[in-house]
Amino acid sequence: MKLELKFGTTNIEFNVVFKNRKTMEIAIEPPNIITVTAPTGTKEEAILDKVASKGSWIIEKIYSFRHMNYQPIQREFVNGEAFMYLGRNYSLQIEVNEKLKKPEIKLYRGKFLVSAKNKDEASIRKAMEEWLREKAKELIEKRVKYYQRFFHIAPKAIKIKEQKKRWGSCTAKNELLFNWRCIMAKSNALDYIVVHEMCHMYHKDHSKEFWDLLASVMPDYEIRKEWLKNYGVRMDL
Repeated sequence: MKLELKFGTTNIEFNVVFKNRKTMEIAIEPPNIITVTAPTGTKEEAILDKVASKGSWIIEKIYSFRHMNYQPIQREFVNGEAFMYLGRNYSLQIEVNEKLKKPEIKLYRGKFLVSAKNKDEASIRKAMEEWLREKAKELIEKRVKYYQRFFHIAPKAIKIKEQKKRWGSCTAKNELLFNWRCIMAKSNALDYIVVHEMCHMYHKDHSKEFWDLLASVMPDYEIRKEWLKNYGVRMDL
């Protein structure tokens, strides 16, 4: 279902998806795709009221997308191609070893060294993603544990997911879900993502109370957030 409302001088058009859930959620994808996920049976008036209450945030978010290049990066899995890991670019070096059943990956002397049976792009891509997912799981769990000292609520679970348009999310049950691509961000930006989602255990929206809590744990969060805004578009396979 599609709806729209006028906020100030701006028309806000958005899609509505109904699901078996208790709360409404507003998601914005570049350049200006707005989706409201609402509990099944929610009245149209309630949905419009919710969007109107978030009008300023929605317009600000869409405006910020205009200053970023969201063209997808087409990477080639060949020698010399650059891949980001913890904020640094590492070039790919592929070595053929016909005895291997599946590719093996390690960081070695500033390069992603891949040993594989052949140079098949699909298998190397899959191996790279699996390696990055595992590293993301290891590091994010460590960082959540580190920052737990600032929170009285502990996450029910920590999961690494495929999330094309989000760095992370927090469910109604306080499960923390993280995009595996977080491992490509520099360390202090990754910490911002971790703390951001941990704050959502207390505040499910981006209210003043949410940002106040985030600032109390991480006073320089705006600098870390800015890095993601400037470099996040490069973090892909």
